[in-house]
Amino acid sequence: MIENLIPPIYRSEKTLKRSIAKTFSYRVIVVVLDFIAVYLFTGKLKTALGFTIVSNIYTTIIYFFHERIWDKIKWGKKVYVKPIEQ
Repeated sequence: MIENLIPPIYRSEKTLKRSIAKTFSYRVIVVVLDFIAVYLFTGKLKTALGFTIVSNIYTTIIYFFHERIWDKIKWGKKVYVKPIEQ
């Protein structure tokens, strides 16, 4: 009876599509912020554009792998399944 009050735990993993979508949505925000910041510091459009392009290519790749690695780590995850209603 008490088992019905405690939800069972299962390990969840994000799909590849979800990781890719999160990566690109995050990167769009960062690209805009990077461009604005570099342009405000330098006042040069070409410098801001060049930095933004180069920086965001390698950081997007790093973020993707970082996300996938953290998805494999169980620490700090608690995912519950609703008990089946009878």
